[in-house]
Amino acid sequence: MATHGPEDRPAGNLGWALGTVLRRWNGEVDHVLAGLPQGPRGFQVLGAVVHADIPTQAALAAHLGIDRTVMTYLIDELVAADLVERKPAPEDRRVRRIVATAQGREALADAERRVAAVEEAVLGGLTAEQRALFQNLTYQAACLIHEQDPVADSCRTVSEALR
Repeated sequence: MATHGPEDRPAGNLGWALGTVLRRWNGEVDHVLAGLPQGPRGFQVLGAVVHADIPTQAALAAHLGIDRTVMTYLIDELVAADLVERKPAPEDRRVRRIVATAQGREALADAERRVAAVEEAVLGGLTAEQRALFQNLTYQAACLIHEQDPVADSCRTVSEALR
């Protein structure tokens, strides 16, 4: 099998490159997160609940680019698994905040370790410096896109990118 380097890259093939990396990442992450409700999507929600201060379920849906109706069912599954709970917000008891349970925090820490191992394997052909640069630049680009269109459905966007 021939190896290809940056000098072999045809112009305009960012979509192919990102799609290839994303397909490998998705396949591996789907496997390691199989026990988590909704797999990677549940992982993203649980991560946002633990690591970000997002005030409402609707704001959480907007932040992650997930349809609000879909988010309701996803949160229901995470509640049923005792990973999160809905609590009245102190500032407005009509509003429910999504809060991770102790079990949810443990599950997230375990999932983050497994996802990090997947990312190391997927990007294993790169040096540690190249991996860090790729991850940082990809994250920066994603944040800029999110700022421009914060309510985009990330699942639809990924599906369109993989076509």
